[in-house]
Amino acid sequence: MRELVVLGTGSQVASRERSQNGYFLRWDSDGFLFDPGEGTQRQMLYAGVSAGAITRLCVTHFHGDHCLGVPGVIQRLSLDDVQHPVHAHYPASGQEYFTRLRYAASFFERAEVREEPVEEEGLLSVGPFGQLWARRLEHPVESFGYQLVEPDGRRMLPDRLAQYGVAGPAVGRLQQAGSLEVDGRTVTIEQVSEPRPGQRFAFVMDTRLCDGVFRLADGADLLVIESTYLSSERELAKRFGHLTARQAARVAQECGVRKLVLTHFSQRYTEPERFHEEAAAEFDGEIVVAEDLTRVSVPTRR
Repeated sequence: MRELVVLGTGSQVASRERSQNGYFLRWDSDGFLFDPGEGTQRQMLYAGVSAGAITRLCVTHFHGDHCLGVPGVIQRLSLDDVQHPVHAHYPASGQEYFTRLRYAASFFERAEVREEPVEEEGLLSVGPFGQLWARRLEHPVESFGYQLVEPDGRRMLPDRLAQYGVAGPAVGRLQQAGSLEVDGRTVTIEQVSEPRPGQRFAFVMDTRLCDGVFRLADGADLLVIESTYLSSERELAKRFGHLTARQAARVAQECGVRKLVLTHFSQRYTEPERFHEEAAAEFDGEIVVAEDLTRVSVPTRR
């Protein structure tokens, strides 16, 4: 299963309609929790996301609406006796803040949280999920966005496999070796399959337009991106290091994004449809104006 569970969508403060930020990405056997703001643990209960599903914690920066949920989440990992290690990524410049959050209160620590602070942008980790990258963003405090990249693969074609007499365990051997002897002839994987592009996910929070935004969004199947303001407040957006819905949509259009998720809305706005209207003027793909507890599927493979 590959889907995004939106736990909170509010910028800066919680409101009656929106909790502070929180985003959980199910990606096969891995679970990425991004920017858990205040109240994330409770939102996880409402959404049916267990602490045991988290394998990585990714914090973009240390403003409260993106990290004040860290203490509750980390303590819940130990309370639930989560057996697998949880990798924590966050700006290294905020090490003092992460340490305070991790040990904000007394608890019996049983879970293994492996701190892997981000010193510079680049490749952070490689695993069954693919590659996890960080790119530098532009905000008043140091901020990084995250990108998940699945390697390209190949899609096996049943009719071609049958044509060349490859069946059962022989299919797995062919995938591993790249070629196989069948009835006295060599069958290559290229003869019985076609290229299958890997999927990409991008997570872009508080930032002005910058190179990092475009690098993160490039070719994303699913782009989660802040759109704190509408264009009428674009000067405020620039001053405080944020994006407008129009800017976010323009990024998606230029980068070939398949599905766009707008989030991190200023509490000044009470009409979500205005964000959709503004984005649709720039982006011709699927647009989701996120609400708390929204579930968004990653687009099916091409």
